[in-house]
Amino acid sequence: MITQEQLKEAQERGEALKRYLDIDSKKIEVEEEELRTHVADFWDDREKAEAQMKKIKELHFWIDSYVELEKLTEELVLAFDFLKEELVTEEEIDDLYGRLMDKLEKLELRNMLRREEDKLGVVLKINSGAGGTESQDWAQMLMRLYLRYAEKHGYKTSVAQLLEGDDAGIKSVTINIEGDYAYGFLKSENGVHRLVRVSPYNAQGKRMTSFASVFVTPLVDDSIEINVEPARISWDTFRSGGAGGQNVNKVESGVRLRYQYKDPYTGEEEEILIENTETRDQPKNKENAMRQLKSILYDKELKHRMEEQAKIEAGKKKIEWGSQIRSYVFDDRRVKDHRTNYQTSNVNGVMDGEIDDFIKAYLMEFAGEEG
Repeated sequence: MITQEQLKEAQERGEALKRYLDIDSKKIEVEEEELRTHVADFWDDREKAEAQMKKIKELHFWIDSYVELEKLTEELVLAFDFLKEELVTEEEIDDLYGRLMDKLEKLELRNMLRREEDKLGVVLKINSGAGGTESQDWAQMLMRLYLRYAEKHGYKTSVAQLLEGDDAGIKSVTINIEGDYAYGFLKSENGVHRLVRVSPYNAQGKRMTSFASVFVTPLVDDSIEINVEPARISWDTFRSGGAGGQNVNKVESGVRLRYQYKDPYTGEEEEILIENTETRDQPKNKENAMRQLKSILYDKELKHRMEEQAKIEAGKKKIEWGSQIRSYVFDDRRVKDHRTNYQTSNVNGVMDGEIDDFIKAYLMEFAGEEG
């Protein structure tokens, strides 16, 4: 059973969180913001009204979550008193403590995500590294990992572009993941992921090492203003047939967007290329491609704003040994993050999308450095 010291620590962490979140001020603020929705012409400007409702929803999340945390703490304190009278069991107290700590840790983590972009969805792109079929299979395994993670957290996903492997697996995939704070949590996944296993594609049954890179950028929504110059855009269309394309019609619904980007800070130019075959509707695919373009441009602006050019260059390492952020060693039953040194033996769980502990370790170590 938990101790009095553990109870006291949980109470102190809860009080500290209340101060950090400034719950009392948020209660006053939400009343003021809700008053603004009572004016007669509130919904005349739908975009502005929806932004206001989103702001209120965010305030309610913090207030309601803290009230729930407070109730759990009170229940736990009462349960300790009832234990003396044998009205509750030690197992019931431990269960209540577990629920309290789970709620507390989730709120503490979310409180670390304070940057404007953290609240957004995410564009997650996976590229297989050198190594042919083995690395392409690894890229597909990572795709499944992130789709399962998103499913577990109630996020909406859509595959914007998929390039299948020659024999198995995938060469690359772009996934849009939409939901509150998806970028804030998944930004920890940006980098090279290394797999070590006895390969089913090797006739000698040798242990092989494969690599795949994961690129993570915020998925912009209507609340973010991005300047896109129409004169720098050109479009191509193509048929969405080929391997894996049986669910997409054979008319030219696929779109290819080319944007001639000029860095406003350095003057350097590059072509941004985006393909989208997400739906059978070409206008919808164009809309999705434009959204991805805005996400890329927003990400570039963020990197300038945060003065992280050196980190960006460091992130452009080759997809090979030495540049990985995490290693997945199947036969040793070990997954280790090289930035935080957090590791687990639950390989099957990780490959099924259970990466919350890796994300938590990353945020605990690096969230404070982001300002």
